[in-house]
Amino acid sequence: MILDVAVGSDSTTIEISEPFRADVDAIVKRIDRFAASKGADMAGLELKRLISGMIKGIAGCEHGCPANAKGFVSAGFRDFELRYIEGGILLASTSLGGGSPLSLRMFPDF
Repeated sequence: MILDVAVGSDSTTIEISEPFRADVDAIVKRIDRFAASKGADMAGLELKRLISGMIKGIAGCEHGCPANAKGFVSAGFRDFELRYIEGGILLASTSLGGGSPLSLRMFPDF
């Protein structure tokens, strides 16, 4: 599973090799470090719950793909706009303080 994180026009990629045992805290720390290097303020964003939900939406296909991903999108998540993109891709986007866009795009590994 791949997570592409973009702040403005800059992006970084994070590989999630074991989605069912993902170290979400480490993923969030990497996102925070990347965002800080771009001068972005991530305060108040619940990235840990968002990332966990995105992983379960894609990897948790026991209820049928893409039903979990679409269910996550329809439930919504706080200040993020969620979208399901064909092929099992989830996109979460929001605007950070100062107007910088933040997007998290998660790609399945199947």
